[in-house]
Amino acid sequence: MEISKVTPRTLTGFMELLPNEQILFNEIKETIRKSYEEFGFLPLNTPIIELSEVLLAKAGGETEKQIYRFNKGDTDLSLRFDLTVPLAKYVAMHYGELSFPFRRYQIGKVYRGERPQKGRFREFYQCDIDIIGDNELNILHDSEIPMVIYSTFKKLGFDDFTIRINNRKILNGFFASLNLADPAEVLRIIDKLDKIGIDEVKNCLAEIGVSTDSINKIVEFISISGSSDEKIECLKGLNIENEIYQKGIEELEAVINGVRLFGIPESNFTVDLTIARGLDYYTGTVYETFLNDYRQLGSVCSGGRYENLAEFYTDKKLPGVGISIGLTRLFYKLNELNAIKVSRESIAKVLVVSASSDIAPCLSIATAFRTAGINTELYLNDKKMKAKFKYADKLNIPFVVAIGEDEIANNTVSLKNMKTGEQYQVSVEEAIDIVNKF
Repeated sequence: MEISKVTPRTLTGFMELLPNEQILFNEIKETIRKSYEEFGFLPLNTPIIELSEVLLAKAGGETEKQIYRFNKGDTDLSLRFDLTVPLAKYVAMHYGELSFPFRRYQIGKVYRGERPQKGRFREFYQCDIDIIGDNELNILHDSEIPMVIYSTFKKLGFDDFTIRINNRKILNGFFASLNLADPAEVLRIIDKLDKIGIDEVKNCLAEIGVSTDSINKIVEFISISGSSDEKIECLKGLNIENEIYQKGIEELEAVINGVRLFGIPESNFTVDLTIARGLDYYTGTVYETFLNDYRQLGSVCSGGRYENLAEFYTDKKLPGVGISIGLTRLFYKLNELNAIKVSRESIAKVLVVSASSDIAPCLSIATAFRTAGINTELYLNDKKMKAKFKYADKLNIPFVVAIGEDEIANNTVSLKNMKTGEQYQVSVEEAIDIVNKF
């Protein structure tokens, strides 16, 4: 009986890469990991599947609609939709075992059943850092986060990027002074400014009942221009008698001064009063980072300060500040724009091939290279030498080590540099030294 074939296909919204692309993706992920660890952030790896009751403690609205939820037996389970809620659960569970401020990073997949679009995925990697305080957290941590962003994107090879900084208290205080009925919705609309433009922002504000006079004041407010210091002075000069507003200015000024203390160039950060971050849990400093040569990507790294991370799990007050890089979307978009280049097809630095019918010597020589810390592939198929070298060339493997009867007799190897064409007849130890110098 003939077996019916199933058409191989991948669900929409899930990214699969070719090996050369996956190598580059892994290199970027590893660069981010190392950058986070340089600042003392500790690794964390929470489960992808959580009890729905725990994961959805704070969820609602659109977020809850997007969650992958299912039953296994009598257990109600959900796939994590971000890395922040699992962090909140983790800190509440392990409060007595952790040292505060607790600095953690996590790089992992999250799942959202939203409508897939080009560059937006249902399964994607987030690269998060958070600093959690016990009852309080010094505002200087809000200045340290931009330093991590700056260092990370420099290591990724970008120079022209801007970290845009604001404070939600300033916006909330300003909206309170206008007696707006739904300031949270106004925040969400302003947060879309970069995507929909100022005219559509005005239309959306009008649709939720904001008066023409208030709309004009909001537009004038978020359009304040100048240097970071000039914007802060202008905010002070508005003389808005609102305690939250005044506290927001005080915090923003402290963060900007701290950012300078950390040594971030003025060209890489600015105060931007349009940065609102639509999520409700941000209560103070907020950040968005843009690659200036690729503004069409939108924000590539965002986050901010929240007052109480784990309020749904514990009575302990745990303020925090953090950011997230959406790695899958960032990689997809940069790859699409040819802003990042796939440089190699293999992770092997050496390919060991046999030039005779005796494969046994190749095994021990490949082991010697691996023992020396060199990624080494062993070619085992019975092909002509031309085909073996063609294989190495196609995968951009830098060196080929060939062992034939002469090499076996003389206890040497034939080492070829595939880039320069140079060939060496040397001992295994000498071959290892040559490869290590490249």
